[in-house]
Amino acid sequence: MRRIRLFLSMDLTTKLLLGEAFIELGVARVMKLVPFSKLSPHLGCHMEETSFINGVNDQKALKNISNAVNIVSRYTFWESQCLVKAIAAMRMLKRRKIGSTLYLGTGRDEKGLLIAHAWLRSGSFYLTGAEGMENFTVVGKFAKHCKLTNEGESIDKRYQS
Repeated sequence: MRRIRLFLSMDLTTKLLLGEAFIELGVARVMKLVPFSKLSPHLGCHMEETSFINGVNDQKALKNISNAVNIVSRYTFWESQCLVKAIAAMRMLKRRKIGSTLYLGTGRDEKGLLIAHAWLRSGSFYLTGAEGMENFTVVGKFAKHCKLTNEGESIDKRYQS
């Protein structure tokens, strides 16, 4: 009940951002069911990275999206772990024409078993999965270039809708 009251007391912009995060986490969860060979072209340019320089006006959006995805992921009815969160945040950034890079890594747990992790970076800011990423070896990365040219066209022509 306390959480409902807290949500109702939030401003409309925050409510809409949390709602968008909830929907994108659901879409990302469904996308995770698709075979990776069919999913990967939609994640961006394989084995490329976006710039490590943040856009001047992007910092607030990056923090807000990161917070929304990480908070809402704790309350979804489905599993919303690292890959789902990274895809959801990437889609939210794309909508705002902000580029990002999704990283896939593998490592070993304390028992020596193979484990995987995903995280998302935009500029120098890590939106999701930053915790523990140093324990993983990057085996894949996908750059989603979303900045606009002066004519308003996306730089990444390959993934225009």
